[in-house]
Amino acid sequence: MLSTQQLAVKRSFDLALSLLLLPVLLLPILLLIILATIDTKQWGLFSQERVGQHGRLFKIYKLRTLKQGAHQLGQFDVYASSLGKLLRRTKVDELPQLFNVILGQMSFVGPRPDVVGYADCLEGDDRIVLSVKPGITGPATLKYKAEDVLLSQQADPQYYNDSVIWPDKVKINKKYVENWSFCLDLTMILKSIAN
Repeated sequence: MLSTQQLAVKRSFDLALSLLLLPVLLLPILLLIILATIDTKQWGLFSQERVGQHGRLFKIYKLRTLKQGAHQLGQFDVYASSLGKLLRRTKVDELPQLFNVILGQMSFVGPRPDVVGYADCLEGDDRIVLSVKPGITGPATLKYKAEDVLLSQQADPQYYNDSVIWPDKVKINKKYVENWSFCLDLTMILKSIAN
């Protein structure tokens, strides 16, 4: 588990990098929100409740990538638009998470924040994963960067996620927390940029 000093170093780095990136990324983020609004015909900034540090819930920000289309029976189909697919594939849809980092809800590097029903249900030694802020990137995120494709190839995607991917992510994230260093975070950021 990270010491108070290590957590302070991690937070200081996150804040410094956020404030450096904000002037560069603010205009592109605003333009992408406008484009996503036009494309999906809904507000282009999407928020969803996720599990954060110590199991506290917070709202994660993303660019909206899904739109609704009318179905023959009066129901709605939800699908990723062409723009949405591009934003997801390039991970640009996650740029608004810069604000989650500034607000202190996320870190640049850490376990990805999960929806309720996963990280909040961790028990015993596995709960060490919740001792750090969730990250925009991290070792498990890099390993499963094509998770959507992998799940689409499974006969039962939910079962495969719950029995194979999720336990592996927990193992990877535990190792990250147990072996954390500032150099490790820098390495994860550089690997993410390269990918």
